[in-house]
Amino acid sequence: MAKLNYNLVKITHAAGTSAQLPKPGRPEIAFVGRSNVGKSSIMNKLFNRKSLVKVSSKPGKTTTINFFAVEGVDFVDLPGYGFARVGGHDQDRWNELMGGYFEGGRNIRLVVALVDIRHDMMDLDEEMVDYLLKLELPFCVAFTKADKLSKSRAAQQAQALARQFTLPSNVPVVVTSATSGIGMNELKTTIEQALRG
Repeated sequence: MAKLNYNLVKITHAAGTSAQLPKPGRPEIAFVGRSNVGKSSIMNKLFNRKSLVKVSSKPGKTTTINFFAVEGVDFVDLPGYGFARVGGHDQDRWNELMGGYFEGGRNIRLVVALVDIRHDMMDLDEEMVDYLLKLELPFCVAFTKADKLSKSRAAQQAQALARQFTLPSNVPVVVTSATSGIGMNELKTTIEQALRG
């Protein structure tokens, strides 16, 4: 597969329940992470846009699964986790939506699991990684906000986090920053390798 032209992105679908998800078929690259991990910023940087993927003023405000098409591939923005624990009804809907997506027989080529590089492993991130391993879904871990640390400190922290998560050797790890652009070419390479599969 040739390199994708990320500038050709367009939003195609939003689903608030699993029943509203588009039928599976096209290859999908999914992005998941805590509500304040910088997921929207990383996706906007990937697409070379400033505000295509909405950056919520309040963490956890995004409550739909949003699909963005790039040359026959769907990039999927999943609702952030963490703040979804605010209430029973909201939590039930979030669980139904996420379970319906990940366990719905979709053509998921890669899940990009986003983790804030500034913090030690958090329980919710560990739960997500364990869930992806259990479902045997292909995924990579992208550490975000690397511009907040020195280059050497970011490298040390990425290694420490990879050990904390006990990631299998075949899981790619990418250090990124939406602000400085660190790691974005490496992330694109990881995505395109997964699409070639």
